Amino acid sequence: MKPSNLLIIMSDEHTQRMSGCYGHSMVRTPNIDSMAARGVRFENAYCNSPICVPSRASFVTGRYVHETGNWDNAAPYTGATPGWGHRLSDQGIPLTIIGKMHFRSVEDDNGFPDERIIMDVKDGIGDLFGIARQAMPPQTHMIENVQNAGVGETQYTRFDTAVADEAVSWIENEAGRSGEPWCLWVSFVTPHFPYVCPQEYFDLYPPDEVKWPINGSARDWPDHPAARNARRLSMSIPGGEFPEETVRRAIAAYYGLVTFTDHQIGRLLNALERSGLTEATRVMYTSDHGEMLGDFGQWGKSCMYEAAVAVPLVAAGPGIPEGQVVEQPVSLVDCHPAILQAVGVEPQGSDADLPGTSLWDIATGRQCRDESVFSEYHAIYSPHAQYMLRDSRYKYVYHAGGLPPQLFDMLDDPLEQRDLGQNPNFGETVSEFESRLREVLDPDEVDRQSKADQAARLQAHGGVEKILRQGLKVNFSPTPPEFH
Repeated sequence: MKPSNLLIIMSDEHTQRMSGCYGHSMVRTPNIDSMAARGVRFENAYCNSPICVPSRASFVTGRYVHETGNWDNAAPYTGATPGWGHRLSDQGIPLTIIGKMHFRSVEDDNGFPDERIIMDVKDGIGDLFGIARQAMPPQTHMIENVQNAGVGETQYTRFDTAVADEAVSWIENEAGRSGEPWCLWVSFVTPHFPYVCPQEYFDLYPPDEVKWPINGSARDWPDHPAARNARRLSMSIPGGEFPEETVRRAIAAYYGLVTFTDHQIGRLLNALERSGLTEATRVMYTSDHGEMLGDFGQWGKSCMYEAAVAVPLVAAGPGIPEGQVVEQPVSLVDCHPAILQAVGVEPQGSDADLPGTSLWDIATGRQCRDESVFSEYHAIYSPHAQYMLRDSRYKYVYHAGGLPPQLFDMLDDPLEQRDLGQNPNFGETVSEFESRLREVLDPDEVDRQSKADQAARLQAHGGVEKILRQGLKVNFSPTPPEFH
């Protein structure tokens, strides 16, 4: 692959199927769709942890969460594990990042020499309350997010508009000055909740026409103990469930936020075109995780259902196949070697044992992954670790703490309606997946490690009882003050 410029665009909490190119009949994403049409769309792409900080740490380092120790939203990336930013910077590739990173601080050596309009974790610490997950009482903030959904401007929409402004200016005024391939990473915070979007985008989606969530009514919610516990902690609603109009309003607002985000992406693509850079620039779009949006009675992320863990991933540009759909499962750790390859940096040193395979090699058939893609979760609403393996047919979820495993046939049951984890006819398949998982890690030992690390951090900040008394301080991470 010949080196070229690289524009990386990331959003926050964009459910994969909420895109036109992934088959949604209502959500409008013309700019993402255009990228997919002139490039490649990865049909089965996954994050490596369905929550912001760990997912972004995996994206930056190309390593799994249990390797880096960025377990949760109070364990932000500090640059301690080298990432692709360090590698590009070491090789002199011009590199700028703009927007939501969710690292600890711009004062750390994160590998990015030029950081603009950065949104990191609150106070350099993040969400300590969320790691008191074994003692946490039921919470109301997600309930309030749904109930308060609707029309308006928020700090998030203001922030993303400013991020796009800065990125457009960079493309038009600074890109390519050195004559060498450059890399620009632009990271938006929408469509992450609050479920509030500008009027013009909300009006695109009449609430009575939006799609009802998968198993969205209480009578259809799954009875798996992990799902029951997540609902108990985050969605203990008086009367058992939201009124239908409340759910539909929140979904309409989320749809609007997706289209708002797509509009910002379009502004970047148009800036490339105006600057004559489209044919010399590869563009990659993805998100750090998805959004349950009422599926199975859950909102937010924090689980291994498709709505939370599957992400959009499309790419276009020189040397990338046009109009291709890749069925082979991939994950965000595959972006690290792809980024290096795109700008002409050879893997070496700490890159040698990365778990990912370059997306470009997968898309062109030069390499094929034999193993399953992997995701893990160690954070809020889950007292015990969750681990996912996804191969060409099945999704397997291992729950620490003695909870039963889950297994879904993603070819016959893409909406995850039939859990085969306790079906005796699939006992051999479950056993095979557990053996594969144990080749990646010891799931119960890693669960113990994450809990020990979280307990130590809680103790360093006054202990779990103090943190619980203080209550939740981070419903959603704040932007820099000028956008409030």
